[in-house]
Amino acid sequence: MRDTLDRSKLNETHVIHVSYWAAAKAAAGVASDDLSVDAPISLSEVVRRAVALHPGSRLPDVLKACSALVGDRPVSSADPDAVMVSPGSSVEFLPPFAGG
Repeated sequence: MRDTLDRSKLNETHVIHVSYWAAAKAAAGVASDDLSVDAPISLSEVVRRAVALHPGSRLPDVLKACSALVGDRPVSSADPDAVMVSPGSSVEFLPPFAGG
């Protein structure tokens, strides 16, 4: 019987694409980051890793005020420890916007 497992993908890592908007972009100094993952991680872990990429910045304080989208789904008041983000997903951090 032939082994159909693609062994080239056994050690493959994937990314979670993180986008920062407005004040979050200014605090991070970049528009986005890619986090290497090999399994789903919590939104809390996404935040922890994003902050670690920008030491000494205002990013931790800005992200506390941000709304988050995982894919196109608003996270709203969900517990960030319970929100799982899969490899290949995107997370967007949107600070509160003034005006209308």
